[in-house]
Amino acid sequence: MPLDLTPDQLLRWYLDSGVDETIGETPQDRFALSAKPAVRAVAPAQAPVQATAPVTAAAAVPLIHHHAPVTATHVAGECRTLEELRLAMEGFDGLALKRTALSTVFADGNPDAAVMVIGEAPGQDEDRQGRPFMGASGKLLDRMLASIGLDRDSAYLTYAVPWRPVESPKPSHDDLSMCLPFITRHIELADPQLLILLGGNSASALLARHEPVSRLRGQFFDYSSPGLPRPIPALATFHPAYLLSTPAAKRDAWRHLLMVKKRLG
Repeated sequence: MPLDLTPDQLLRWYLDSGVDETIGETPQDRFALSAKPAVRAVAPAQAPVQATAPVTAAAAVPLIHHHAPVTATHVAGECRTLEELRLAMEGFDGLALKRTALSTVFADGNPDAAVMVIGEAPGQDEDRQGRPFMGASGKLLDRMLASIGLDRDSAYLTYAVPWRPVESPKPSHDDLSMCLPFITRHIELADPQLLILLGGNSASALLARHEPVSRLRGQFFDYSSPGLPRPIPALATFHPAYLLSTPAAKRDAWRHLLMVKKRLG
């Protein structure tokens, strides 16, 4: 190495010689450090643990969705009274949807009533209070029923999905499918004379029809299930929450209510 170089020239000389690191001021035991990679080299022996347990979230989640409808069908089918059904649903733990809800919103009103009103799913107010149709939409429903001479003592109120959905105010298709055995048995045990279906999702699921909801509203359909002695006339109409946001639809909703009143005689 030349001895008559300036600091800049010396640095350049080191770089040209392939030296690209400097030595720190603190002494280091390079022999001790060189032993550390040997310790780390043992770690890959743990890798086969992942290979022997290839469990992923995607593989685990469908188990609930796959078995839930079968389990719900079995649980609901064993119930012989509304009280048994309520207790069975409160104790049911086969759906992730139920685990995130505060309440199982079973029903309100008179179970012996001629009219059974079925909404889509509880909202925040209903989940917190454990009763169907609370808050602003519940008050509007009370006024709608009162306009045709009904109230919570002369009607029976429930939901197609008894647990509040987490991701959306409306239940998903999967939610409705998984809860269908419960609401089917609920209708069979209550055995009303007439069904009022509030909201397009509940109407489509219960009537097993796939046309646009606009074609379902304002018409009577026969609702049938194996546990019913006869078909029940069912009318689909607007959900009160929709009417609150779309007042122009109230005229059609009133017409639907008059159809119910006429059908009841």
